[in-house]
Amino acid sequence: MQSTYHELTVTPSAHLDLFLDFIQNLYDDAIEIGSDSLVLRSETPLDEIVWGVEAFAEALSESLGEPVTVETRCEEKENVDWIAKYREAIRPVEVGDFYVYPSWEAPKEGKRNIMIDPALAFGSGHHETTASCLEAVGKYVKEGDRVLDVGCGSGILGIASAMQGARVDACDTDPLAVENARKNFALNGQTLEKIWEGSAPQSSEAYDVVLANIVADVLRMIAKDLKARTKEGGLLILSGILDTKEAQIEEAFSDMELLETIARNEWRTKIYRKQGK
Repeated sequence: MQSTYHELTVTPSAHLDLFLDFIQNLYDDAIEIGSDSLVLRSETPLDEIVWGVEAFAEALSESLGEPVTVETRCEEKENVDWIAKYREAIRPVEVGDFYVYPSWEAPKEGKRNIMIDPALAFGSGHHETTASCLEAVGKYVKEGDRVLDVGCGSGILGIASAMQGARVDACDTDPLAVENARKNFALNGQTLEKIWEGSAPQSSEAYDVVLANIVADVLRMIAKDLKARTKEGGLLILSGILDTKEAQIEEAFSDMELLETIARNEWRTKIYRKQGK
């Protein structure tokens, strides 16, 4: 890998789409598209692209009968091994009995080790909401429980529940998350009973524990479905709740018994019990 690379930012006064089309005919690599600019990166100088877009702006002005200008900025930047940087930043996380670690680290003796190859979209235990949910799983999920993980992401909470001795179903509206969760369950030697693309209404079962680490607005939207999937006397563990949204969640789930609120910085995880009729 070369020590430096060249970065060119192209900012036209108008008609960004036409400049993009023009550059794509000259340049084979990926182009970063901003709201008003295009960014190109190459290990070789991009002087010919600069000359080309300036000539294109002049030709476009003549063709459209209106002034079209373009600003270009060329910079030579240090080449960084971003994968190595990312690995340095992602460290293992310890929450109670659980030890969540990436594949390039070692497990910890005496802990319930969960190996997760971090995918930023799915969760690796570093966010406050995931960590507090792991704390709740360790405290409330028991051997033999039926657990549903709604919006399972990486599957980390379901894996932790399975390690507690629970039988786990999971779902997510993102097909990539579903596949990611399947792989992580297998990677950790845990059994996933059922998983589907979608949400709670696609199951007709009643669960001892329902987990939902999503965001507060979505939790409110699917509150009825989450309650329906929780058996009488069962628990509902909700997270992804900012402190500014906490009152709205408490109102939406006011027909359930609030057992505990776990606070980590501005994030809240709330544990409810569904009371029998």
